[in-house]
Amino acid sequence: MLGNDHPHFRRKTPDEFLEEINQAKRGKFKLYVGAAPGVGKSYRMLQDAHELKSDGVDIVIGLIESHGRIETEAQIKGLESVPLKEIIYKGKKFYELNVNEIFIRKPEIVIVDELAHTNIKGSLHPKRYLDVEDLLEAGISVFSAVNIQHLESVYDIIQQICGIKVRERLPDKIFHIADEIQLIDVTPETLRKRLSEGKIYSSRKIEQSLNNFFTTEKLSALRELTLREVANDVDERIERITMEGEYGSIGILEKILVCIHYGPTAEKLIRRGWRMAQRLKAELFILNVLPDENHIVHLEREKKLREWKILAEQFNATFIIEKQGRCSPAEIIILTAKSFHITQILLGQSARTRWEEICKGSIVNTIMRKTSNIDIHIVADSR
Repeated sequence: MLGNDHPHFRRKTPDEFLEEINQAKRGKFKLYVGAAPGVGKSYRMLQDAHELKSDGVDIVIGLIESHGRIETEAQIKGLESVPLKEIIYKGKKFYELNVNEIFIRKPEIVIVDELAHTNIKGSLHPKRYLDVEDLLEAGISVFSAVNIQHLESVYDIIQQICGIKVRERLPDKIFHIADEIQLIDVTPETLRKRLSEGKIYSSRKIEQSLNNFFTTEKLSALRELTLREVANDVDERIERITMEGEYGSIGILEKILVCIHYGPTAEKLIRRGWRMAQRLKAELFILNVLPDENHIVHLEREKKLREWKILAEQFNATFIIEKQGRCSPAEIIILTAKSFHITQILLGQSARTRWEEICKGSIVNTIMRKTSNIDIHIVADSR
């Protein structure tokens, strides 16, 4: 224990004490992560639930998705389930997690499957992970599961690997608020065997799945991505403990500036910047330079700006909007970089056409000429 006269001693602020008290009251969050459907996340959650129940722990099922898998359905037996909430939407019945009923039941632990799920209109929240956050705040611990492709920051990587656009996504902060992450891992060969035996999808979907999402190459790439993400999370937790200890964070040295413009690569750049910031333990800044434009484009840009702000909030990034005015985009980037002491800049490959470079000069060359000690990264566009 450090004395008051120790050179590294620092008294905690009232806000820090309050945060510690709130954290102590929160429920614990365990997340089961897999590379693809069928690896056994739900099955393992239910197995763990049975073990805990036998030890006298009050654990219930809030929502489980068996997808008709016989082995998973067998594990549901013997566990208490909280009735789902019935919602009528467009004349059809839907069933969602009943958060209020779980509050009333107040178990020690509740199982909430399919964390990335989008709730039907009329639910308490638009996304299931927000329901989980409410449960945790109420002091109820949660077991949940997710596949790696649903993380926001890997959206572009998944599109490149699998050729699909994942619609149901959740912020990466979910990884960071989890008290425990358990990787549920099987080899691509084992997963394809399970699929062939009808243990993942119905017989009519088997052949199509084997030739599309469940190819050995795609499953291997997804498995590698999952292993890397979980390993990175473990490294960050260890480093956080080492860096913060009893003395508080030692501070962030690297600062990354992502420069985005109205175009198809903006979200990709933001996600790439976030992943780089995570690896470097860096602070992330996102800059958009507003050019002069007509009213129609302005309305479209406003919509995009809202989407970028939401993404920036998910990634805990500082979002900066600057009007171009008489300055060139390169000059604004340079001024911003100097103001925030940026060490790395990310630009899209299509930031300026070849003809514009001939007429107006290269943005990259201008930045390099007028700054020092800043690394510049050019991210290839989708073409």
